[in-house]
Amino acid sequence: MLLIKNGRLIDPKSQFDGLVDILIEDKKIKKIDQDIQAEQAHLIDAEGLIVAPGLVDIHVHFREPGQTHKEDIHTGALAAAKGGVTTVVMMANTNPVISDVTTLKEVLASAAKESIHIYTNASVTKSFDGEQITDFASLKKAGAVGFSDDGIPLENSKVLREALRLAKENDCFISLHEEDPNLNGLPGLNEDIAREHFNICGASGVAEYSMIARDAMIAYDCDAHVHIQHLSKAESVKIVEFAQKMGAKVTAEVAPQHFSKTETLLLEAGADAKMNPPLRKESDRLAVIEGLKSGVISIIATDHAPHHKDEKKVEKVWEAPSGMTGLETSLSLGITYLVNPGHLSLMALLEKMSLNPAQLYSFEAGYIAENGPADILIFDANAERKVSPDFASKASNSPFIGEKLKGLVKYTIADGQVVYKA
Repeated sequence: MLLIKNGRLIDPKSQFDGLVDILIEDKKIKKIDQDIQAEQAHLIDAEGLIVAPGLVDIHVHFREPGQTHKEDIHTGALAAAKGGVTTVVMMANTNPVISDVTTLKEVLASAAKESIHIYTNASVTKSFDGEQITDFASLKKAGAVGFSDDGIPLENSKVLREALRLAKENDCFISLHEEDPNLNGLPGLNEDIAREHFNICGASGVAEYSMIARDAMIAYDCDAHVHIQHLSKAESVKIVEFAQKMGAKVTAEVAPQHFSKTETLLLEAGADAKMNPPLRKESDRLAVIEGLKSGVISIIATDHAPHHKDEKKVEKVWEAPSGMTGLETSLSLGITYLVNPGHLSLMALLEKMSLNPAQLYSFEAGYIAENGPADILIFDANAERKVSPDFASKASNSPFIGEKLKGLVKYTIADGQVVYKA
């Protein structure tokens, strides 16, 4: 048994915010009450700390199989636990791509060894070829929770329409990376800073929001659910809002880096700030924050994308692979750039980082209640931390290293067991 004493419970499902004790037994929450006594239980004193549902991150890259020099499922799980995340959904861009049942089962077998809950998407098209749709029914039966060619936009609208039809038929949805390569320059650098400081053609805004408009309308026509990944443009927020008001089944996520920073971070952090979609302008940053406030954007997901340090150490920033490690800084970025400036309450932040992503996939997660899952995050919302390169992840490609942020994870509990302690 485990007894959490004197913590301030914030539960986004019940909207409860108050001081209580929580007793955990056999992977479940047995009791929530005042002054619980349990002599046999291991005690955690949470006085002055926030007790909340374990975070649910639906967009991570754990690089296994085939790219384990960057990350593997075990180190990814350690990074998640250190960041307060108890449930993740992996993307399919491994080597080989998770396009067939054999690869899927191998990945899930590796994931089952870890102490947090790890799920995965399968790819929409075979080996991300953009044309041949995978066997949705077999992959879902084998354990895939959804489908995405994340990192590779689906250029063929006919393929997308057929994939959405299959997704609806199999009671699931498709997650999309929205950057039309035919309208883009070099990815990873916003078009303005690419032109002004690097004298190259960068990633355009229209490449993102035009594709979102196309795909939202195809989803509307199919009466199928499409999830827009890591949107970054002000226009993208408006298009998603328009589609939702029409009745389209469109949901959207934003990554912490896109509500925290702008394209100028490239001049400070170099290749570690290169990502797809790129960091945009201040007007875009503020627009995605407004999207979070209004509920148009319902989910915060990291797009945790670890790379080996040598891959990011290049002479020309645009030659580096895109992506940053994000699991271990996401909560702090949310507190620092959303809660402390008054954009979101702590309750609303936790809703977008736990309850909403859990509900999107119908996971038994994202809430704290008696007889509910014992997946719990305990953190100090006021503690200041200086981001260190000493990550649990194999990678340290974060543009936030050296920055002082608010919010420090103290304990992460998954299935009633402490899986991380600061």
